Amino acid sequence: MAFLAKPIPGIRTVSISKRGAPTSHRARSLESPALGRPMLWLGATCPFGLALPTARPDADTMYAPRGVWLDDQRLIVCDSGNHRVLIWNQIPSSDQAAADVVLGQPNSKTEGPAAHGRGPENGLHLPTGVIVADGKLIVADAWHHRLLVWNKIPAQSDTPPDYAIGQPNLSDVQPNRGNRPSLAGLYWPYGIAWIDGKLYASDTGNRRVLVWNSIPESDKPADMMFGQSDADRSDENRGGPVAANSFRWPHDFAGYRGSLFVADAGNHRVLCWNSHPSTDIAADRVIGQRDFDVAYELPYDIQGPRRLRFPYAIDCCENVLAVADTANNRVLFWKLPLSDTRYPKAFDVIGQADFSGNGDNRWESVNKETLCWPYGISFHRGILAVADSGNNRVMLWDCRAILEHAKQAEHAK
Repeated sequence: MAFLAKPIPGIRTVSISKRGAPTSHRARSLESPALGRPMLWLGATCPFGLALPTARPDADTMYAPRGVWLDDQRLIVCDSGNHRVLIWNQIPSSDQAAADVVLGQPNSKTEGPAAHGRGPENGLHLPTGVIVADGKLIVADAWHHRLLVWNKIPAQSDTPPDYAIGQPNLSDVQPNRGNRPSLAGLYWPYGIAWIDGKLYASDTGNRRVLVWNSIPESDKPADMMFGQSDADRSDENRGGPVAANSFRWPHDFAGYRGSLFVADAGNHRVLCWNSHPSTDIAADRVIGQRDFDVAYELPYDIQGPRRLRFPYAIDCCENVLAVADTANNRVLFWKLPLSDTRYPKAFDVIGQADFSGNGDNRWESVNKETLCWPYGISFHRGILAVADSGNNRVMLWDCRAILEHAKQAEHAK
C-alpha cells in the first residue's frame, strides 16, 4: 500500500524480513486490517530471543523505558529504570542508534536515582512522562514528585533543569511537599501533556488531574483540578465505587478537536470529556468498559477489540486515538469521533496477531512485531513511537496506513 502522508525527516520505511516477523500474518483475524508496520528498534538487542539490558548502561541501551516523545526534529525517551532522559537530536535511521544527549546522570554509563547519588538538583527518580511545549522540555520526575522544566532543549549531556513544578526548589522531593495534598503539590506524577494551551499532569498518587492554563513558572500551583471533591483529598475513586468523575490511577492524556481523553489505567478504561473541563465534572464517554460504574478486568481472558487492561498511555494523530493497552501487550486504535455505541470497539491492533491475543511477546520470542508491557506512546504524523518497557526498548511503527484507513472510513459516511 502506498502511503499518502509525507515522511518525517530522517525516518525511512524499513522492510520486515521473514526472520523479523515470522507469525504476524499467519494468525491475523479478518476483523483487523493489520495496517501498522514496525520500522526501527532502539535499545536492547535480542540474543536468544530475549531483549535484556546490559549490566552497564550506555547511550544505546535502555532499562524499562516508560515515556517517549516524537516530533519532526527529535526523539526523547524517559529511560526510567536507569533514571535518565535520552535525546536523539535527529530521528534515528538505524536500529540501536546511540542517543546524543543524556540528562539526569553524570555520563552515559552511570545509573541510579538522583544522578547516581549526586542529589536531586540534577538527578531523576523514575522519570515517566516527557513532552516538548513552546520550546521547553518538561519531564514528569515521578518518584521525586515533581515536574522538571528546561527552558530550552538541552544540547549537552548533564544539563541541569531550570526549575521544578510541584516542589519549592530543586532539592526538595517529598510527596505532596511533606503535607496534605494541595494544588501546589504532587504525588507520583506519571503523565503530562500540552493540549490546546493547557498543561495537564496526572497526579496519580492523589488520584486526580491537575491543570495549568499555561506553562507555569517555578512552583506555581495548578489553576484547577478534577477527580477529587477537594484539593486536600486523595481517595481512590473518591472513596466510593468507580464513577464517571473518579479515578483510580489517572496516567496520560490526549486531545481531539477540543475534547479531552484521560487514561484511567487502574480502572482499565479511557474517559472522554467533550470539551476541556473547567471544573470538576463527570466524563461524557468511556472506552474499555461497558459503562462508567464498571472496572472489569479478567487477566488472560480473550480481550477482543473493546476491553482494556491497565491502559497507561494514549495519544491522538489526525482522527485516530491510539491506546497502549499495556497489560494486554498491544496498542489499539479507535476512529474519531467515537461511534454512537456505548461500548466502542477498536478497528486495528499492533503487538498482537489479532484482537484475541494478549500474551507477552505473543508468548513467543521477542521480534519487531511483538510487545511486552508497552507503557508510553507518542503518535506524530503517522509514526507511532512505543516505549516497549518490558523489552527494554523503544520501537517506531509506521502507522500512516492506519490514518489513511480512518480517513477513508470518515469520507464514506
